[in-house]
Formats: sequence, C-alpha cells, structure tokens
Amino acid sequence: MIDIGINLINKQFKNKEKEVLQQAKNAGVERIILTGTRLINSQKSLEIAKKNPDYLTTTIGVHPHYANEFTEETVGHLEELLKHPLTVAVGECGLDFDRNFSTRDEQFYAFEKQIALAKKIKKPLFLHERSAHKEFVNIMKNHTEIASQSVVHCFTGTKEELKTYLDLGFYIGITGWVCDDKRGVALREALTYAPLDRLMIETDAPFLMPKNLKPMPNTRTNEPKYLGHIGKEIAKILKVDEETFFDTVTSTTKQFFSLN
Repeated sequence: MIDIGINLINKQFKNKEKEVLQQAKNAGVERIILTGTRLINSQKSLEIAKKNPDYLTTTIGVHPHYANEFTEETVGHLEELLKHPLTVAVGECGLDFDRNFSTRDEQFYAFEKQIALAKKIKKPLFLHERSAHKEFVNIMKNHTEIASQSVVHCFTGTKEELKTYLDLGFYIGITGWVCDDKRGVALREALTYAPLDRLMIETDAPFLMPKNLKPMPNTRTNEPKYLGHIGKEIAKILKVDEETFFDTVTSTTKQFFSLN
C-alpha cells in the first residue's frame, strides 16, 4: 500500500512523527507521499523526506487556501525545491471556493502558475478542488495534455463530477470520506463508475478519520496506519477482491509518481 497524501508537519503530529511512520509501516504501508500545502510547508516536508528517503517522498506546491501568498518569486522557489529527486509532484494546488481563504483571482493565478510549472519540469499535478468544479474543469480543459499526469486528490464528489474528471484523463485519489455512511453516500455511488486502474488511495491524515473503524479510536487524528481499512472499503464497493485491489492501485501509484 502507498498513501499518496498525508500532512506530516501538521501540529497534530508534532513530536509524534516517528511513531506515526512506524505504525504505518507495521500496518503494511510501504511508502508515503507527504503533501506540500504552502512554500514553507513544502520545504519542511522535503527536509523530513530527506531523513527517510527510502520511505518518504513529497509534493511541492501551494494550496488554494494560501494562494494569497503566491508571487512570481514563489514559482522560482518551488522550481528549485522540485529539482530534488524526493519530490514527485507539483501541488497541492487547485481551487477551493468553499472557504475562500484567498480570493478567486488569487487562486486562479496560483493555479495557472503551478500548472505551467508542472508542464515545464514534467512532473505530475497533485490537485485540490472543493466547491469549484465548473471553474476547475474550465481551466483544465485548456491543459488537456497534462490531465493524464494529474491526480485529483481527496475526491468527494458526485458520479457526474467523477465522470467529467475521468473523461479529461485524471486519476482519482480516494480517502476515508468513503467510510462515512452519511457524508460519503455520493462518493460511494460515484465509485461504482470508476475504473480500478485510475484510482489511488490516501488518508489525508491527520484529517478525515474513517468513521466506521471498529473499535473507534478515542481521537480525531487520522493516521496512515488506517490506509488498509480505507482500501478494503473501496474494494468492497468495487466488488473486487482485496489482493487485486491493492496490487492494482499500488502499481498505478508507483507508475504515476515514478516511484522505485
């Protein structure tokens, strides 16, 4: 199993990083990709990855929440970080009109700049979209040549949105949202339309604790050790045996991110 997205420098993991990684290994997670969400966080994630090069890699980018920090100089800093072999994708980048921590214009600017950067350095895009499906699709329709090198991280949308993304060529990252009997209904239905070879799995830890863990932990902090639980839930929805599911998504992930 490979977890394509965890936020290891989040304050919920402070002074617990070694324990979190060891428990993930014990649970069968063979590789973890850290998520870069702003310039300084991307730098920190890369430093952590350098200390665990056989187990960790990282994305490098600026989340739409922090698009108001994005300048022309940011592009150069990101590009320099992305030269390191432990960096595997540009992102997390995209659009988020749910909270609007940055203005739409700021988000559009940061998103387009990171798309251009991914094209230039020929690395995949690690994408975020929330409450901005139409605008997100309209932008990516202008960059169809890179869509097949892009993964929509933490997809939680409808079957119609999923079909649109698949038609564009995207890969899809699925989290523990699928384990929520209330909020995950639309996602569970959408997944029945998803080709197995276009899926990857992630925890987005420390967020999105799977809601149907038994026994339920006495904490709200999600961890990569729960990745297997998420994968088994998806395999059940897709009606494929667990070994086939994990073999396929792991192979897809290694090929997509060029992991040895």
